[in-house]
Amino acid sequence: MIDFHAHLDLYPDPHTVARECVIRDLYVLSVTTTPSAWSGTAALTRDAPRIRTALGLHPQIAHERKGELPLFERLLPQVRYVGEIGLDGGPEFRRYLPDQEHVFSRVLSLCARAGGRVMTIHSRRAATQVLDALATEPDAGVAILHWFSGTHRELARAVDQGCWFSIGPAMLAGDKGRALAAKMPRDRVLTETDGPFVQVDGRAAWPWDADRAVKALSQIWSEPISTVQGQLLRNLRHLTSHGTGAV
Repeated sequence: MIDFHAHLDLYPDPHTVARECVIRDLYVLSVTTTPSAWSGTAALTRDAPRIRTALGLHPQIAHERKGELPLFERLLPQVRYVGEIGLDGGPEFRRYLPDQEHVFSRVLSLCARAGGRVMTIHSRRAATQVLDALATEPDAGVAILHWFSGTHRELARAVDQGCWFSIGPAMLAGDKGRALAAKMPRDRVLTETDGPFVQVDGRAAWPWDADRAVKALSQIWSEPISTVQGQLLRNLRHLTSHGTGAV
């Protein structure tokens, strides 16, 4: 099972969640929202070879944490995964877009200079702007659009630009998300939860709730669950077989 976008450090008891992920043999990408959170979050998973920690600077707090860009630059050589990064065009964050764009542009530039990274990217109500930024830094690495919610035209452009997608139970609970998922290249899809921000059955999603996305994909793709699981594992291995990351 794969959860390619979870905030392990933001659970009330992150050590217990990390241990449970190990027991369940999950592949997890543990994302961070600030560079200053990376070291402590990475320490959660020292004995968990299938859990990797990404270095992030979340767009929703970019205006508050842009001063951590020098720290991001210092830590980048230590990581193969970057996230959560991106842009957020929601009404409550739109006034901070200049700061978001500055941070995102700088992060992409640093990743390109470092030889590319696997990046998990937030693009809520800003898919076109995210794709524009990625087009200006083609050497930044592999872009995985987390919980993509753009238009079908933006999806087609993202596919043309070589983007990947991580999709979870919350996205697949609605008709729009399912319709988008149906058009995504099956060999560029991974599952996620975005826990603990996402709610499942009235509680915060656990990383192992990614199996709900597998079941939904089984319906969307009209394939047995075992076939979906096999495809997702092949996708993960392909993604991480390059220099920008490793399982």
